[in-house]
Amino acid sequence: MIHERYYEELQKYEELLARSNEKTKEYNGIYDRYVYPILTRDHIPPFWKYDLNKDTNPFFMERLSVNAVFNAGAIELNGKFYLVARIEGNDRKSFFGVAESENGVDGFRFLDYPIILPDTCKEETNVYDMRLTKHEDGYIYGVFCSESKDTRTKDLSAAIAAAGIVRTKDLKTWERLPNLKTLHSPQQRNVVLHPEFVQGKYAFYTRPMDDFIDTGSGGGIGFGLCDDILNPVIEEEIITSQRKYHTITEAKNGAGAVPIKTEKGYIHIAHGVRNTAAGLRYVIYAFATDLKEPWKVIAEPSGMLLSPRGEERVGDVSNVVFTNGAIARENGEVYLYYASSDTRLHVATTTIDQLIDYVFKTPSDPLRSVDCVTQRCNLIKNNLELLK
Repeated sequence: MIHERYYEELQKYEELLARSNEKTKEYNGIYDRYVYPILTRDHIPPFWKYDLNKDTNPFFMERLSVNAVFNAGAIELNGKFYLVARIEGNDRKSFFGVAESENGVDGFRFLDYPIILPDTCKEETNVYDMRLTKHEDGYIYGVFCSESKDTRTKDLSAAIAAAGIVRTKDLKTWERLPNLKTLHSPQQRNVVLHPEFVQGKYAFYTRPMDDFIDTGSGGGIGFGLCDDILNPVIEEEIITSQRKYHTITEAKNGAGAVPIKTEKGYIHIAHGVRNTAAGLRYVIYAFATDLKEPWKVIAEPSGMLLSPRGEERVGDVSNVVFTNGAIARENGEVYLYYASSDTRLHVATTTIDQLIDYVFKTPSDPLRSVDCVTQRCNLIKNNLELLK
C-alpha cells in the first residue's frame, strides 16, 4: 500500500518542476543569470529517497536522503538539454543522474534511474564531476574524477584522484574504459576530452597534481595527447593556462566545460582558486586557445568571468562557483551551467558573439596594481572624452 504522504510530496515536486525561471535584473553585457537554481536536492524524484510502502515505512521517512545536486556535465541531443549531475547522498557518496529539459533553464526532470557505471575499478570509492564531450569519433565521452583511498597512509582523509572515462551514444548505456594515465603526474582531476582529434590523436586537458588537494608543482591546466582511447596514456603534458601570483588562479586552476569552437579560437570556461582568510574561493574565468594548436593560449581576459553572488555564497563548501558543463547551440546561444557552494546548480545564458567579444576584447591582467589602475584610468579618460 502506497503511503498517502507520497502524493503530497509528489505534488510539491511537480510544482517545483513546473516553475518558470526568469532572468535576474543584474547586467554586465556578458551573460544573464537566472533567479532560481535549476537543480537542487528538491529536484530529486521522491521515489529515489522514500520507501513508498506504508507497511515498511509507516512514518514516511527518507530512507536514502540526498544532500546536494551540483557540478553537471551538459550536452544537447535531439533538440533537448541534458545534464549529468553530481548527486551527493547523505552518506557523502556521489553518483550521476541524467536530467532532461526542453528549454535548458527550467523544467529539468531526472530519468527514472541514476547512472550505473560498470564496476571495473574495485578500489574506487567515489565518483564525481563528469564532463561530456561529443567527439568526432561518434561517441559521447564522460570524463570524471575517480577517487580511491590512499592506502600508503593511515590518514582517513588521504585519497588518490584519477580521471575515469566512460562512453555512450544515448546517455543510457555506458561503457567503462580504463582510467587515464599521465606518466609525469601522480594524480589527476578536472580532466576534459577535447572534441576533435589533434594530430590524429585524442587530446585531453588535464590538471597535474602532486596529491589529492594540492597542485603542488602543477603549474596550471595541462594538455596532452594519447594514441588510443582504449589504452589512454599521456606521456607528456604541456601547460596551457598558467597559475599566477596574486590572481584568481594563484592556488590552483582547472579545466571546466568542454572548449567551445569559434571562428577565432577555442573558448575555454575554467575555474580558478585563491586562498583567503575564510578559506579557498573558487571563481570561473575564460580564455582562448588556437584552433590549430589548442594548447596555445591566444587570449586571456583579466580576472573572473563569474563569481558567487548572494545566496550562491552559502552552502556545504561556501564561497564557491564551479563549472564542468556548457552547451553551445548551432543558433549561437550558449548555456553555461555552474554550481554554487557544492550545493545547487544554476544556469547563465549568453551567445557565441558575446563570448568572443569578452574573451578577445577584454584587456588582459597586467599583474601589478600600478599598471591595473593605469589601465582603468585610460578607460575612464576615454569615456569622459565621449561624454563631453
